[in-house]
Amino acid sequence: MGALERRILGVLIAFGGVVAAGTLGYMILEGWPALDAVYMTVITIGSVGYGEVHPLSPNGRVFTIGLIVAGLGVMGYGLSTVTAFLVEGQLTDALRKRRMERSIAGLRDHVILVGGGETGKHIVEELLKTDTPFVLIERDAGRVASLERLGSILYMLGDATDSAVLEQARIADARGLITTIPLDKDNLFVILCARELNPKIRIISRLTDEQSRSKFIRAGADVVVSENLIGGLRMASEMLRPHVVSFLDAMLRETGSVVRVEEVQIPAGSPWIGKTLAETQIRERVGVVIFGLREAASERYLFNPNPNARLSAGDVLIGCADREQIATLRRLATTRAT
Repeated sequence: MGALERRILGVLIAFGGVVAAGTLGYMILEGWPALDAVYMTVITIGSVGYGEVHPLSPNGRVFTIGLIVAGLGVMGYGLSTVTAFLVEGQLTDALRKRRMERSIAGLRDHVILVGGGETGKHIVEELLKTDTPFVLIERDAGRVASLERLGSILYMLGDATDSAVLEQARIADARGLITTIPLDKDNLFVILCARELNPKIRIISRLTDEQSRSKFIRAGADVVVSENLIGGLRMASEMLRPHVVSFLDAMLRETGSVVRVEEVQIPAGSPWIGKTLAETQIRERVGVVIFGLREAASERYLFNPNPNARLSAGDVLIGCADREQIATLRRLATTRAT
């Protein structure tokens, strides 16, 4: 229960306590029936001024004075509580949190990102640019506030090593999980929990100590990324092939760029099954040049595939495309001609 619920519950309990005390007081001191006692208590607290239900004894009048003071105190406390929530924005935050919880509960085929540090920040930027549905799990509210400047994000404040938190993030319906926690042991535990909750989910993990790679793979990670290794390869590439790196940066890092190296998997029942690349007319119909093909049967990659290469279910086509082009490709890959 949050602070809002606790404070409102406190007001209700205090109000109920005053009503109960007033009712019992009139019944005991004045010998009134329960209904008359409740009625007198309510009009006294509410300062309605209807007059006494029955003539009061001196003790009853003293009791009424105390009841008025107590009632005004409760009413004042309730009013201050509501005012505090409106002024401090806690009510708005609580309603926003409720809306976010409902949005997270409706997620399907989304990505779960664990960790909102420097690595997580770059991942958030890319997920936002590509309109990929995702939910962030982060312990530090300050980091979340910083990431919200990048755009509208769904997030949960919690510890991803807790299975309950992963379940609230709808891991059973997620397509992938990326964990970027600085400590390898924490990432390893997240992998174990995620794989247990969803055996089919694709898991990408950050790695600090290269010697731990085999442990991550055995724990269930599909891909393990070493920042030291990637950083070293990047620096070498900047020296050996600077223009290639600049070209890739234009797709991956420039703020205004919407072109990405994208992939489309050919599903079972696709109209492209059994056709050659040339027969699909992808370049003519969509304007995308396919420069890579992963064959499902052999699991090998073909670079600059032959136009006569015949496609099968499960094959993956790779090319440069913007959002509209990739959406068109996926539609054509799944829609039979009529």
